Amino acid sequence: MGHPIYLDGFATLPLAPEAREAMLAVWAQPGNAGSPNVSGEIAARTIAGGRGSVADLIGAAANEITFTSGATEANNLAVLGVARAARGLEPNRKRILVSAIEHKAVLEPAHALQNEGFEISIAPVDRRGRLDLAEFARLVDQDLLLASVMMVNNETGVIQPVREAAAMAHESGALFHTDAAQAAGKIDVDVVELDVDYLTLSAHKCYGPMGVGALYVAASAPKPLPLTLGGGQQSGLRPGTEPVALIAGFGAAARLAKDRISSDQEHCSGLIERLLETLEQRQLRFQRVSGDAPTVPGTASIQFFGIDADELCARIARHVSLSTGSACSSGQIKASHVLESIGLSEIDARGVIRIFCNRYQNSEEILSAANHIVEAAAMSRLETGELHQ
Repeated sequence: MGHPIYLDGFATLPLAPEAREAMLAVWAQPGNAGSPNVSGEIAARTIAGGRGSVADLIGAAANEITFTSGATEANNLAVLGVARAARGLEPNRKRILVSAIEHKAVLEPAHALQNEGFEISIAPVDRRGRLDLAEFARLVDQDLLLASVMMVNNETGVIQPVREAAAMAHESGALFHTDAAQAAGKIDVDVVELDVDYLTLSAHKCYGPMGVGALYVAASAPKPLPLTLGGGQQSGLRPGTEPVALIAGFGAAARLAKDRISSDQEHCSGLIERLLETLEQRQLRFQRVSGDAPTVPGTASIQFFGIDADELCARIARHVSLSTGSACSSGQIKASHVLESIGLSEIDARGVIRIFCNRYQNSEEILSAANHIVEAAAMSRLETGELHQ
């Protein structure tokens, strides 16, 4: 049996062949960028090239990019590092503002800052999962130190009004961070146009390798305090030997994404529409969780009526890779914090799946996946009443 049709692109995307080739070329010739020899110089040039390509993807300068082990580390560096660095500069600003639908890699470090004397505020979203700008504005005042709003939500695919939120934060004198892990390489991202101070990137969310990400720090913004101490690499902000091959793969993926962004959007939009049309034609009842909110091309978070999404995904796991909008906590299946934030009950959330069609798929695969979903749905009816323990 072949591999399942992969529709779990919110979790990770396939590795671009160009990224794989770039990494293999580096692995064929070892070198540490800190070594004073030819091999070290080659490694250093490779890192510089990758940094330039990643910067170019988001309209940044190369010296504004710091490589990390992934988006989780970059988010922690942005939230914890910025708060700690700014504490001495802005002693009267003790509040961190985050949206209710942020990834746990932003929410958890934000809440951890409460133990260091900071106050945390949560900005709500509307029923479509988009930041409520009026409520956000109400929470922005002279006490605010840092606001963080993601560009694209990793469960719904909804594009957030980052530019507007950043402008509100800056008007009050606060700093602004956005987690763009699910956005870069899929939609246009320009740090100058967005006017953000910090921005998080992830290689494997734009067809690059797992294990590497980056934090953009604007040249005009305060530098975060490092989370780790060591050899002083990357100006001491993120010390440690750079993973040359992973950075080469990230750079290759970034160059490809920039060149293909328009064609990828058109291709992936066509695939998701084909899938949803097929479900409708087969009379499978569902609705898009995001309603008419703007979403990343190729994505959909859909709620089935009367169907247990976890059971559906399990039934087709050998044929189609999907994930749901539920999570297991203390032995009980409950809605994710994102779905709770937009007002879905636990029963409603149990019928939600998230879909991401990627650049390497075709209509035949998508049609096959839709048929598998329809067949499994008939056997995955959701029991009403109490949730099973």
